[in-house]
Amino acid sequence: MDTELRCWRCGASLAALSLPLGRTEECAACRSPLHVCRLCRFFDCSRPKQCREDDAEEVREKERPNFCDYFKPHAGAFDAQRASAEQAAMDAAAALFGPKQG
Repeated sequence: MDTELRCWRCGASLAALSLPLGRTEECAACRSPLHVCRLCRFFDCSRPKQCREDDAEEVREKERPNFCDYFKPHAGAFDAQRASAEQAAMDAAAALFGPKQG
């Protein structure tokens, strides 16, 4: 298992960043925010509030920066299979409706 911290969205290495991650930190490769539930070691889709930390306040938007005091970055947060499925869905939508307009 990879122990290097990687972006939860694109898998780019975050080794150049110092810990703890600030609330405004972004991935240099994809510009995704990093102080988010999806990068946290307590994130768990199968749990209530999608969090294993019972005392944490609920964060509704798991991919947006937040102020959670329990945030701890997790080296295994990047899921290549999920990223691949997400890209396939985006490609299928673009084929149906045309490319995403900026």
